[in-house]
Amino acid sequence: MVLSNPVVVEVSDGTLFKIGTGFSNQERKNPPPIGSEITYSHQGFIDKGLPRFASFQRLKVKE
Repeated sequence: MVLSNPVVVEVSDGTLFKIGTGFSNQERKNPPPIGSEITYSHQGFIDKGLPRFASFQRLKVKE
């Protein structure tokens, strides 16, 4: 069974939004842990300033 729950993202200014696409089946089963930094893409912004069509890209690796 694959979960379809979106991941809630908080950006540095405190804005919250959801990402529900771009995840592999394995990433959906084991989403990034709370507090992880991720990379995502989007297609501009909606009127409220939130990313439009945000899509998960990858988990950021801390150096």
